[in-house]
Amino acid sequence: MAKTGKRTAAARAAFEGKNNLSVAEAVALIKANAKTKFDETLDIALSLGVDPRHADQMVRGVCALPNGTGKTVRVAVFARNEKADEATAAGADIVGAEDLMEAIQAGKIDFDRCIATPDMMGIVGRLGKILGPRNLMPNPRVGTVTMDVKAAVEAAKAGEVQFKAEKGGVVHAGIGKMSFDEAKLAENIKAFVSAVNKAKPAGAKGTYMKKIALSSTMGPGVALDVASAVGE
Repeated sequence: MAKTGKRTAAARAAFEGKNNLSVAEAVALIKANAKTKFDETLDIALSLGVDPRHADQMVRGVCALPNGTGKTVRVAVFARNEKADEATAAGADIVGAEDLMEAIQAGKIDFDRCIATPDMMGIVGRLGKILGPRNLMPNPRVGTVTMDVKAAVEAAKAGEVQFKAEKGGVVHAGIGKMSFDEAKLAENIKAFVSAVNKAKPAGAKGTYMKKIALSSTMGPGVALDVASAVGE
């Protein structure tokens, strides 16, 4: 049996018996026990009452976090001519067309967000099996297929987070760094929960938001009081 370190044991003890906490209580508990040598990410996981295998129960959207993610986001843009220039001027890290497609097909995927102008979707469509499983496929529903590449690049760089219900109806995301103060983390949590709540699909039956859990990268998880988290 693997030996549990002192820090891990102490964190588990601090979290023991703690459930259905308010956002403020959960953030305070997690911050107090995030003691690694690197700046951990605050992760959120929402268990939803949906089956994403059905089109009318898919949950997908985007959330502009009020305080950003604390992470440097690398953005790739499929565009030509003046739109390519616009993307570069807005701060895109990679801009291209067929050359970018070939790089991705060769396994070079060194970006966190992919944006495309509508006329480029014929090329981007060939990458569905590569980008889709990584949640990187441009999609007009989340604003990543657009002619306004400047706004899309700037939003991605500012800390906009995309979300999508995965198998089992779980949505998860990194929504800040543990170096953020408690108020900023709480604001990000509330904004993300609100965005997922507003994305409730027409086909959802029964309880939509079943469970919300928070954790730091290396720490234990703690469950929020769903009603208060949604209502805050």
